[in-house]
Amino acid sequence: MEWWKFLVLIVGSYLIGNIFFAKIISRAKRFDISKAGSGNPGTMNMLRNLGLGIGLLTLLLDMLKGVIPALVGFYLFGGPTAGQNAYIGLFTGGLSALVGTVFPVFYKFNGGKGVALVYGMFCVASPLTGVIIFLGGIIYLLVFDYASLMSFTVLTVFTIYEAYTLGLMTGNGNLVLSCLLFVIFALVWFAHRKNIFRLLVGQENRANFRKSFAKLNKKKLSKSQKEELKSKEIG
Repeated sequence: MEWWKFLVLIVGSYLIGNIFFAKIISRAKRFDISKAGSGNPGTMNMLRNLGLGIGLLTLLLDMLKGVIPALVGFYLFGGPTAGQNAYIGLFTGGLSALVGTVFPVFYKFNGGKGVALVYGMFCVASPLTGVIIFLGGIIYLLVFDYASLMSFTVLTVFTIYEAYTLGLMTGNGNLVLSCLLFVIFALVWFAHRKNIFRLLVGQENRANFRKSFAKLNKKKLSKSQKEELKSKEIG
């Protein structure tokens, strides 16, 4: 593997990680997400403060922060025919972007938690599994209503799955791949250290996912009622 490819991948992915779509979107809405709720520039804080639609948009854009570096790393080191080397590139790109999100140089190393980014990265490695785990995560969130619990569960399941499947693919496994997965896993848990403490003392914020759906349905209903009233006036 050429060292310059690693250098370009690591630096480029780190800079991508420094992009916070939550901050960009909230500024466009004339709203400072860093001063609202938990202050975290992520999906759940956006959902709680700006609604379901904005929350989902933030989720998709943050996932791209993991998808793009992972894809670049995967194909930069050979793609599907390259075996473990391509996956080393994939997880190197994803980890570099994660470091950029948790410790962004442009925001004085005070960043986000990187859950959506890591999920996007894992979806590049295993797309079908990603869809299944995503649906499972949504159900889990609706039942327990704690986003941090859902994040820990999804991250743990995905990490174990990737470690197992990559171990099968490379025979006895690969030390570099194992180290990359472990560091990714540990870094996301480190970024959630405050959430873990709040969960332990019973003060963790709820996702309010069901309330967001209720508000969305209420808005749709009121809109349809207005249209109905307008049609009656015209009639």
